Amino acid sequence: MTSASELIAVEEFFGPPARSRARLSPNGMTVAYLAPWRGRLNVSLRNVDSDWATPDEVPGADVPGARRVTSDTRRNIDTFFWTVDGRYLLFQQDTDGDENWHLHRVDPARPDRPAVDLTPFEGVRLLGAQLPPDRPGTAFIQLNKRRPDLADLFELDLATGRLISIAENPGDVVHWLHTPDRALVFTMEEGGDHLLSEWTNGDRRRPIARFPGTDVLFGVLPAALTPDGTGLWIGSSRGSDRTRLVRLDLATGEQTGVDSHPVFDLDTPRPEADPRFPSSLILHPGTGELLGARYLGARQEIHALDPHFAAVLPRLAELSDGDLAHVSCDSTAQRWVVDFTHDRDPGVTWFYDHATGRARRLFRPFPHLDPSQLAPVTPITLTARDGLTLPCHLTLPTRIEPRKLPTVLLVHGGPWYRDSWSYDPEVQLLANRGYVVLQVDVRGSTGYGKAHTQAAIGQFAGRMHDDLIDALDQVIDQGYTDPDRVAIYGTSYGGYAALVGAAFTPERFAAAISYTGMSDLVDLVESVVPFARRSVENSYLRYIGDPDDPRHRADMLARSPITRVDDITAPVLLIHGANDVRVHRRHSDRIADALRSRGAEVEYLLNEAEGHWFSNPDSNIELYRTLERFLARHLGGRASTAS
Repeated sequence: MTSASELIAVEEFFGPPARSRARLSPNGMTVAYLAPWRGRLNVSLRNVDSDWATPDEVPGADVPGARRVTSDTRRNIDTFFWTVDGRYLLFQQDTDGDENWHLHRVDPARPDRPAVDLTPFEGVRLLGAQLPPDRPGTAFIQLNKRRPDLADLFELDLATGRLISIAENPGDVVHWLHTPDRALVFTMEEGGDHLLSEWTNGDRRRPIARFPGTDVLFGVLPAALTPDGTGLWIGSSRGSDRTRLVRLDLATGEQTGVDSHPVFDLDTPRPEADPRFPSSLILHPGTGELLGARYLGARQEIHALDPHFAAVLPRLAELSDGDLAHVSCDSTAQRWVVDFTHDRDPGVTWFYDHATGRARRLFRPFPHLDPSQLAPVTPITLTARDGLTLPCHLTLPTRIEPRKLPTVLLVHGGPWYRDSWSYDPEVQLLANRGYVVLQVDVRGSTGYGKAHTQAAIGQFAGRMHDDLIDALDQVIDQGYTDPDRVAIYGTSYGGYAALVGAAFTPERFAAAISYTGMSDLVDLVESVVPFARRSVENSYLRYIGDPDDPRHRADMLARSPITRVDDITAPVLLIHGANDVRVHRRHSDRIADALRSRGAEVEYLLNEAEGHWFSNPDSNIELYRTLERFLARHLGGRASTAS
């Protein structure tokens, strides 16, 4: 047997990146990116031709060559973007994870000036922003300013902050789009169908197209305006199991095929929910022209849909053996800044000049991590007991024989989400501590066709859980896993799955970890935040049940871990953000109280400064120190002495 790999500290996995999320300015001269300042990620600027070997963070000082333009000491900044003309940088920020996002503006030419909150309304959430190419000083935004359950459409002057109401939501609009000469509305009809209409005088509408609720979980995604404003590029699965790219004519409602893949889905809807992943559509940031489309199976494929991009794409792809991720370019599409998805060397960022053919690496986000010391993530395919194909990812610890090892069954959130070949710091932490990590895209996961997703209807704590057990059994049969040392762990839906595992099949798991997991399906559905209630009919109500129906309510309770808490025998770790608006903390509070009342072993980490996902590095370091100690006690893996 070979020796175990060197222990990597929790801080090295969950401390802030040295730099990340680089975006090139429209003039092609300046790169905006995130870098740590006083323990939080803030937006900084560098000239693309500067010395990127110079570090950004020097204690107590700003570094020559790097201009920091934001100064948030409370919470990481995550999402930012250039305006079309490059005059401003815009970023979104909430308060302690409450998801009431505000839109802020900074002026790159005046980095000493504080950021301006363009939506300074308490308790109000930015629900969408469009930056029209033909009006660079304007944004069209959606806010629930008038009522918490309704999003209205506004025009925002980015220079003055002046906000003009364009249209008020009469009660059924779930999303707005603004073309150069009109507003469009998506509404949800009785039964779950989505309807796209043109908004005319007052609240009158001209119907354009209808989308069956069976095809649309949360909305028509993606939905990008064509530059001339006469059409939408959308993902469509009409008449097919797979999602392809079509052009929707806004005059006739007709769909015309643009591109497709014979096996893979267009990579949606995960990127629309998770900005760590790039959009399925690659658009020119200045003109809105369609450059390419992404499809995702075990690995990504990009189809170039523009002649110039078809020449650029191969040159970008050869920069890394990873998958091309976020891309940005100047207004001429000659100068590019791109990063890459990779299982062991994530986010490596390059500059490429197509006019000269020259490229150079700008930075690695995690220069302290040695890819050779990390564990490869391997896509595999397993089979459920009813024959359903289960795409999975298996990560084995390095430098030890993968035989009868402790194992963590790691379940993704959603469940309308998917795992993929990529770098995940918690997967690498677990593998470094000596655990096999098994990730299963159970039925209900997106990205593998409608049939795979819809096989989860009515199957919470049913066949969805069977999928996990079936995949685990096959890994045990292959000899990797010690069946007596298995933990089940996940976040959000994955946390629910962990509690189901502990309560419904207690003999299978030596430990369970629920991170912001729901324990009561009735409470989950009844507690959806006001603005989102109209949009959950095709997801929560169709897949889980309608608590207003007594038969559904009884079934939902029967599938809820809170009603089976007395069957839990394994030690449980609960993790929750006190400000979580998706899964209220009472889901963990009630499980903790019930387990403690009968003397069962439970540990509860509640963070008062976080929401549904922990954002700040100190929060995540505390979380994963707690997690590694818990697993070491109950599965026998390793833990760092600093923990």
